[in-house]
Amino acid sequence: MVRFIDMHCDTIAELYLEHAKGGRASLRDCALSVNLEKLEKGGCGLQNFALFTCLKDAGPSPFLYCMKLADTFFTEMRANGDRIGIVRSWKEIEENWKAGRMSAFLTVEEGGVCQGEIACLRILYELGVRMMTLTWNYPNELGWPNRRVEEENGQVHYETDEEHGLTETGIAFVEAMEEMGMIIDVAHLNDGGIWDVFHHTKKPFVASHSNCRAVTPHPRNLTDEMIRELSCRGGVAGINFNKAFVAGRPGLSGREESTMEEILAHIRHMKKVGGIEVIGLGSDFDGIPNPVAFKDASGMQLLAEAMERDGFTTGEIEAVFYKNVLRVYQELL
Repeated sequence: MVRFIDMHCDTIAELYLEHAKGGRASLRDCALSVNLEKLEKGGCGLQNFALFTCLKDAGPSPFLYCMKLADTFFTEMRANGDRIGIVRSWKEIEENWKAGRMSAFLTVEEGGVCQGEIACLRILYELGVRMMTLTWNYPNELGWPNRRVEEENGQVHYETDEEHGLTETGIAFVEAMEEMGMIIDVAHLNDGGIWDVFHHTKKPFVASHSNCRAVTPHPRNLTDEMIRELSCRGGVAGINFNKAFVAGRPGLSGREESTMEEILAHIRHMKKVGGIEVIGLGSDFDGIPNPVAFKDASGMQLLAEAMERDGFTTGEIEAVFYKNVLRVYQELL
């Protein structure tokens, strides 16, 4: 069994919403795509848990909403400390793995929760957050995502945006994140903003759940040039299982199953463009509307087996499944 590191899931946000409705779902055995039983069955070494915050649904204080998500995360970690432990540093990852426990890595999806205040960023760091996306699907004080266009018939499509880059506040944030040791995540950031991150930082960073635009022409995916530059920087892109980002053609509803071949096509292309060392996993489980060929976190070994049948070596599979991401974490944490 190959252990895996998954750089992104939205499980905590889903648990929070369930609890807000009076439900009692637990990370231990909930019906979501990620729970402790499924993680263990799938060979999880480390799972990133995102505090996903939609600015339009978070109310007047996105930061407070994010804190409520954090409370759900810490409540679950306390209840399941025998099986999974929070990690904030490379040493803690090592200690957990030696003890036979899975690791939980806390992230934030939506830099707008900080409302442009570096003080909020520092509070998140002290809380244990070690990775943050600068945006989600809406502009904020730091920058812009690629354009989300709502059509008259209710359909939504996305367009690339190279006009806008990081704001002055956004530049200050990435410099502060790099200094304090919080990993910059450019997933959901627009094209202009991604290039600004390259220009205003020196260390590796990640695109935690982004695929190849040359394979699937969705603006949420990375161009070949971005993949090459990310590889040269020593960063990693996590393969996302969302049908909209893996399908070979645009215009799908997003509810069709993501097939194994579609996922492999992105891994093959990313290897061809940036080398095997730039590839990681960023499932987006519990944040995507569609089923996946291997169902949920429990089926991750099926992906490893499919990669082997596709001609990937054991070393390459291990690199994609955990070693590449672990290298970045070892350097930055």
